[in-house]
Amino acid sequence: MELEKLDLREIQLPLVQPFETSFGRTYHRRILIVRAFDKSGAVGYGECTAPEDPFFNHETIDTAWYITTKFISRLLSDAKVDRAEDVNAALERIRGHRMAKAGVETAIWDLEARLAGLPLWKHLGGTQTLINSGVSIGLQASVEALQEKVAKEVEAGYQRIKLKIKPGQDVELTAAIRAKYPEIMLSVDANSAYRLDDIDVMRELDKYNLLMIEQPLQPGDLVDHAKLQREIKTAVCLDESITTLTDTQQALELGSGKIINIKLGRVGGHTEARAIQDYCADRNIPVWCGGMLESGIGRAHNIAMSTHRGFTLPGDVSASKRYWEEDIITPPVEVSGKGTITVPEGVGFGYEVNEPRIESLVVRREEVQL
Repeated sequence: MELEKLDLREIQLPLVQPFETSFGRTYHRRILIVRAFDKSGAVGYGECTAPEDPFFNHETIDTAWYITTKFISRLLSDAKVDRAEDVNAALERIRGHRMAKAGVETAIWDLEARLAGLPLWKHLGGTQTLINSGVSIGLQASVEALQEKVAKEVEAGYQRIKLKIKPGQDVELTAAIRAKYPEIMLSVDANSAYRLDDIDVMRELDKYNLLMIEQPLQPGDLVDHAKLQREIKTAVCLDESITTLTDTQQALELGSGKIINIKLGRVGGHTEARAIQDYCADRNIPVWCGGMLESGIGRAHNIAMSTHRGFTLPGDVSASKRYWEEDIITPPVEVSGKGTITVPEGVGFGYEVNEPRIESLVVRREEVQL
């Protein structure tokens, strides 16, 4: 592989319906699509999952664009990277900005798999050919509206239901869904909305036989997460707290949680994601794939990541139609009535990119020679 250039395009993709978390409400996604070109003419695709605002973490699509064009491109050129697994090391001097790095790193992995004539998941060393799928349901206007949403997803066959919560919209919602569905795999996701002082709320949630309480406290509060985990039987799952393998090692040593959510963008790409899941699998710590309202390109990369042995819990890789009227890949990602996704066998990430669709959505672009 001999890298020639990076091509960045921002598209704006409207959601089928708004998605609300403790951070706020999202109506459409500004998405950074990255293409990595080889001098042979081959091309690989990645997606930077940085959001519009710096509320999930410090990154935004605009900071990612700047870091990619001004620093990532230069470091890749200087290092003369010719293997996807070397991208992480080449970009190590850049502190943080994991989502910016991931947008490029995943594109290069896809490029390398295409050059090798292999499905990306096989090139990465994945083994699972069927992915178990769950859904994440945003905050709703009422308990009745939430029940209606959950009913639709349960009927569709999704294997795990995750409810977004925040202070004032937590125990009542959880109790209502658990009462109606006593047997479903149910979890809640706080997106760092609580503090250790809210432990009474966590103890109340502990009564509802949840799979996990995801990221209840602030990302940097590994000590407080450990204190919380000792006080409740429900597994604490860490999301925003985990950006590297080192974070994972420290969190598990402290006892800060029992489950790890791996988001490809948040950890910087496939190389770090694979290392984290290997470390967890060797210690019988379940991991699963979290979502960032990805388009089909990011969704396809999530599927490839989820084929690794450590991904034992249903992830957030759900059907394209839940989010987009028309995705940017064909066919769109589909979930069976049993809540599973069949891993594609095509070369690279396994789906066709709908270039005319992307071009119709582009609002800015930039090309950087390497």
